[in-house]
Amino acid sequence: MPQLGLGLYAPKQQNEIKQSVLDALDLGIRLIDSAAIYGNEKEVGQGINESGIPRSELFITSKVWMDDMGYDSTLRAFDKTLKDLDVEYLLDSLAQG
Repeated sequence: MPQLGLGLYAPKQQNEIKQSVLDALDLGIRLIDSAAIYGNEKEVGQGINESGIPRSELFITSKVWMDDMGYDSTLRAFDKTLKDLDVEYLLDSLAQG
């Protein structure tokens, strides 16, 4: 896991999220920390995808909100996060090895 990352809690600043992700990745940051409750995972995903950096080089995290706790609810929330971020998985398979 990278020691330095970008946290994306930014209420009422969705229009700045994509560029923040692009800038952070351009500076070499490879940890992106998001959460569905932040309401900006689509913008985060746009920044990730527009960066051109291979997904395998990134460590991406998210969090499940309390309202989505429970087995089925968590699975649905996870699927929505993957869709909103437009990624196939979270974390990084290389970082887990």
